[in-house]
Amino acid sequence: MVPADQGGGVMRADLLADPVDGLDEVLVAVAGVDQALAAGLLRPQAAQVAGLAALADAVAGSPLSARVAEAVEKAVAGAAGEEHFLSLAAARIALLGSVHDALMVRVGQATGRAQGDSSVPVPGRGQAENLVLAARSWLADLARAGWQGIDHDLVSGAEPVISALLPEPRLRRLAALLDGFAADLAASCPGSALERIPLRRWGDLWSRAMLLTLPGATEAPASTVTGRLLPLGVDLHEHATAAQAQVHAVFEPAGGTPFLVRASVSAPKPDTIIGAGIWQLLRPHLSLLTAVSEGRSMDLTDMPITGEGDLLWRDEHARLGEPADPFVTARVVLPAASALPTAPLDRHPARIAVPVFLEGHSAEQQGETLTFSLAGQPVVVDTDRVPAAGPLTPEAVATSTACIGLLRWEAGMFRVQPLAVENTARKKTVALHAGAWAGGAVDKAGVKAEKAATDAATVLRERAGRLLRR
Repeated sequence: MVPADQGGGVMRADLLADPVDGLDEVLVAVAGVDQALAAGLLRPQAAQVAGLAALADAVAGSPLSARVAEAVEKAVAGAAGEEHFLSLAAARIALLGSVHDALMVRVGQATGRAQGDSSVPVPGRGQAENLVLAARSWLADLARAGWQGIDHDLVSGAEPVISALLPEPRLRRLAALLDGFAADLAASCPGSALERIPLRRWGDLWSRAMLLTLPGATEAPASTVTGRLLPLGVDLHEHATAAQAQVHAVFEPAGGTPFLVRASVSAPKPDTIIGAGIWQLLRPHLSLLTAVSEGRSMDLTDMPITGEGDLLWRDEHARLGEPADPFVTARVVLPAASALPTAPLDRHPARIAVPVFLEGHSAEQQGETLTFSLAGQPVVVDTDRVPAAGPLTPEAVATSTACIGLLRWEAGMFRVQPLAVENTARKKTVALHAGAWAGGAVDKAGVKAEKAATDAATVLRERAGRLLRR
């Protein structure tokens, strides 16, 4: 990631551009399943039968082979039950998991970063709860009707299930997924009038939700860690009714090898709070955001962590540490940090987000596409992911001399999402971070954005108070 003449390892951008063997064939098999789900599996037609047969062929020889072959046979006959839909969903996720793994191998080759040897425990089996079985029944009805057959009556069947799932913390992951999925479907009803169907997206949501109905699927066995946390940057996700901040960092355990970790916080929000106002919703729930904005490390003691590197943040296990420049961390510590394994259900190419450090690149802007050139090899930069809730801008990225980013795979290629950049202004190096306002804005633009967001939140609270008094 750092040029070799500066003591680091050069990222092999050429490897990111090379095709991955077998990837296209796997994606074709997944597309066949998605086409079958679009038309529905109540009375499959010839094209759907071919797509399901291709799925069975793709997993032949794997532990799923017999179950999927049986599920395909039942589905072709229009007699598939919930257990058969589970097998189809598992096969689809397994195929995308193989794509994820192949791409991560390529990322490891390109970055020279070691992959952790340990594996994430598979959740234990048990008896499915009635609420989960109700969710599975609704998902099975969706598969039978297909995306072209959805209507408001079918989609609204999820409402009582979601309402019952939400109060249960153990089932909230499934509830949130079903809530968003049902809202997406409701906005597209009736399916028979759709000119374009988001096949991959709805196929992903359906298959993931099906597997989340398995007993123990949402369990995340955790251990604890003690050491120093060095933040790299913040990835902010914003939706009309929710927001999430995910801090990517390097963790230095006491007397051990550094490895990559994440810490996330989510919060519901009204659609009128956007930009810098989002930090006001997230800030009280994650003290780490303050450390990010102040450029400091954090000292952790017995902090819970999952097997795939997600810190289950508890403020009582953390305290602010010494100043820690993310760019120093990226130059010195990141190249030696290993990556922990990914949980089976999370192995999906869309979830790839690997911290990388780029320096000594040149930039080229063609239309709306920005490209960094590394040793003559182009890497597309995803400036659309730069949030408005910080001082980082696409223009600053285009003139950067160094960049901390997340390597992602989207639309058939690797892209870099900028988290922070260094620029030269008046012969001085200036750093701009997407999460600079996470713990509180200090520059004029940030203070102005915070004030506007505070005013909007005040108005909303006053209106809510009036409604409650009535």
